[in-house]
Amino acid sequence: MYETPPLLTIKRTLRRPTEAQIQSLKGIPSAVATDAMDGRGALHGSIRHLDSGQRLPKSVVGPALTAWSGAADLLALHACKKFAKPGDIVVAGVDGHQGCAVFGDSLAGMMRNAGISGVVTDGPVRDVEGVIGIGLPVWCTGTISSTPYENGPGRIGLPLQIGGQQVDTGDMIVADLDGVVVIPFDEIDAVAERSAHILELEKAGESAVASGLVTPSAVETILSGDRIRWVD
Repeated sequence: MYETPPLLTIKRTLRRPTEAQIQSLKGIPSAVATDAMDGRGALHGSIRHLDSGQRLPKSVVGPALTAWSGAADLLALHACKKFAKPGDIVVAGVDGHQGCAVFGDSLAGMMRNAGISGVVTDGPVRDVEGVIGIGLPVWCTGTISSTPYENGPGRIGLPLQIGGQQVDTGDMIVADLDGVVVIPFDEIDAVAERSAHILELEKAGESAVASGLVTPSAVETILSGDRIRWVD
């Protein structure tokens, strides 16, 4: 590298959804959110709830605050707390590095003190019992004992790639036991409206199954139509 990079690059103005937009997605499952985007937005399945909802909250919905630290460093993750608003979900990108923890219980406690409601990362964490005791829900790739450095460089508030998706500060995160979905900032209203419609359809479907439905009418129509080839 010809030039020494800055320790941190920080976006000065951080966009954030309105409180009404945030509330419009509360209670929406991640599966419904991605259905409302025609299958888009889901992070890779390797990013999972830390304890499968046994002791930590099973789900969280909130605005993303991005912090890219690269491999084996957490300076940006420490610094991002200064810019967090209550209810934010920190999306901590480490470019998928699995060689050390992204953070442990001490930093988890500081994030909880800052009002952060959850963390999503593409690396492992450590101090699991401590993190669980703090009560901060985490979606990560697993656990590991080794610790990162605090040297930088890092980026706060800027777009990053994680789990096969691009996430920008102000996008909405929907995370639960099924996984994590990112809703782009410009699509929040449309996704919230369509999600509400999908939930109504699901209620009708669940009622039909509870009443004994075996095969949906659309499948029955296909089976009785002329596009089936029968062979002996």
